[in-house]
Amino acid sequence: MIKVVDNTTEIANDMPKLDSPFVREERKGGYYVKDEINEGYDWVFESDSVIAVEKLDGTNVSVIIENGNITAVFNRKNRVAPFNKNKQFITKGLLNSLSRGYLNLKDGQWYGELVGPKVQGNPYKLNEHLWIPFQNYSWRKLKYNSWGDYPKTFDAIKSWFDYGLIPLFYSKIHGVSFDEAMKECKPEGIVFTDTKTKKMAKLRYDMFEDID
Repeated sequence: MIKVVDNTTEIANDMPKLDSPFVREERKGGYYVKDEINEGYDWVFESDSVIAVEKLDGTNVSVIIENGNITAVFNRKNRVAPFNKNKQFITKGLLNSLSRGYLNLKDGQWYGELVGPKVQGNPYKLNEHLWIPFQNYSWRKLKYNSWGDYPKTFDAIKSWFDYGLIPLFYSKIHGVSFDEAMKECKPEGIVFTDTKTKKMAKLRYDMFEDID
């Protein structure tokens, strides 16, 4: 939802905070998941419209598109001025994504992850910044097709993480094999997404007690 105040487009909603589908508890100085489904997250394991998507390690950026044009950019709740010298990497990332066709989106507010040299230590070893929209990129190109082939249990999912998630984004963006990508980059985790309801939940490596 978009609202306009004094002819200025404003954001109505920040990106929702994503919780784990499993209950987390404090132990051994950390805050880890256990074999218990978080209240209200049964949909992750029961809905046929849920996909498992690689979680990108970047910073959340949303854009508002009106009449086919970007009219506002937000980094979480903070509006980003296009000529702010401290935020130019965000503007450049959007321009790079525009040239790649990632911003061919309908009017509305769209969430995504900005990655690149100035974000989170640049785990994807990019030479330029890119904005990766959730819906028209991540949901299609960073989806783990093996989700649903195995039991949707705590132990099965933990084993999946323990074995090692394939770094889909690194492989695609650098044009290398999965084996090569796994030597260079470790995914942060998974975002479980219900493509019908748009509900999301996250599960990261650091949420497991004994997985490095």
